[in-house]
Amino acid sequence: MTSNTPEYSVSELAYSLKRSIEEQFGHVRVRGELGRVTIARSGHCYLDVKDDKAVINSIIWKGVMGRLSMQPEEGMEVVCEGKLSTYPGRSNYQLIIDKMELAGAGALMALYEKRKKALAAEGLFDAGRKVPLPFMPKTIGVVTSQTGAVIRDILHRISDRFPSHVLVWPVLVQGDKAAEQIAAAITGFNHAAGFPKPDVLIVARGGGSMEDLWCFNEEVVARAAAASTIPLISAVGHETDWTLIDYVADYRAPTPTGAAEVAVPVMADWVETLADYGLRLSRGLRRSVTERQNRLKAARLPRLETVLAPAQQRLDLASARLPSAQRLYEPQRNALALQRLPSMTQILARASERLIQREKALQSAMRFAKTRYETKLKQDAVTVSRLGEETNRSISRYFESQSQRLSRASKLLEAYSYQGVLERGYALVQDENGKVVRSKESVSAGQSINLTFADGRRQAVIAGGEVVETVKPKPLKARKPKPTTQQDLF
Repeated sequence: MTSNTPEYSVSELAYSLKRSIEEQFGHVRVRGELGRVTIARSGHCYLDVKDDKAVINSIIWKGVMGRLSMQPEEGMEVVCEGKLSTYPGRSNYQLIIDKMELAGAGALMALYEKRKKALAAEGLFDAGRKVPLPFMPKTIGVVTSQTGAVIRDILHRISDRFPSHVLVWPVLVQGDKAAEQIAAAITGFNHAAGFPKPDVLIVARGGGSMEDLWCFNEEVVARAAAASTIPLISAVGHETDWTLIDYVADYRAPTPTGAAEVAVPVMADWVETLADYGLRLSRGLRRSVTERQNRLKAARLPRLETVLAPAQQRLDLASARLPSAQRLYEPQRNALALQRLPSMTQILARASERLIQREKALQSAMRFAKTRYETKLKQDAVTVSRLGEETNRSISRYFESQSQRLSRASKLLEAYSYQGVLERGYALVQDENGKVVRSKESVSAGQSINLTFADGRRQAVIAGGEVVETVKPKPLKARKPKPTTQQDLF
């Protein structure tokens, strides 16, 4: 006995069940705790969403993973959105997640505490790894949004206290991509290329809720701040807002304005301090000079004549032993007298010879220069002649091409002109107002019209009635006699 129940194959039944579940649960929102979290080499994430009574296998495709505002971790309490589907190969159902967010402030705080403990265990919060801030930085790097009051407050405060060179790296400070941009900005300043490397960094943002400030609690931001070789000041939120970057930074400022005050000193105070130091130094020098003068006056020194007398006596004895100037220079005077100076004639002859030699050298140089410039002028003349011929040929070709182009345009104009049509026997019909008559319905009997022929214009009047076309019989062509081979009798 056969049954009327339809028979399915395994695949048909599995895919029918898949379609039914996807149609029924095409968009669901599920809250639960993340269990097993595995990221495959392909980039897809396989995880479990569970509560105290059930577990749902879930999957996040690679493209969706890049858009999530958080990194799934085991133990997180989350709210997932997506669709329910089945995997026929294993006969199980699974949740395909399109969006995921933490389930409320309690879950955020739990994740915050978990990350805080993990980073503290690695030693990233230790005071020993923090470096002191520079006293007077030349260049200050600021990582914040380029719009808003934060960057204006920082620039205004630095300008008031101690004007310095400020480099701003604009980033998002809220949203999915904010954490990656902030970490990239900190790393970019540390590997400065094409711009001066800052002496200190300020990472700043205005106040907001814990969700708004969550990008500063991401692990990638905290590790980038910890790896920074540039002293880093965190100024996120208000004084009561603490993020993970505040624990990692070398200095935590309560507000962005406070960060600017910590980064640079007050120039006016230091100018006043330096002026006070200079005044105290000058007073000390004057006091020291006065004390030394008093000690010098109080000391019993010998008279100047007594000190110089032995030296003066030695000078007198040495002067007595020296020969007189006349005896000293007499041998040189005798030697000069014995020397025979050349006559004026000899001097003029030598000068004349030198002038003649220079004249010959100058004439030779002039001949060489003349020959050289004549050759250059001939070459330039040949070049100018060649360029003139080429120019004439180019101008001739240009005018010939333009003449041909003008001729073609003239012929094309004649072909499109209505005058050619009139010359073939047609006429242009216009009414009294000069409007072209295109149909017999446009005129009536007795109406005056203008006819334009190829050789002039005529007026006409519509007679009335339609013209009956008559077909003239074509004249018969005379038959030509067929050639014959018969000869003429005559």
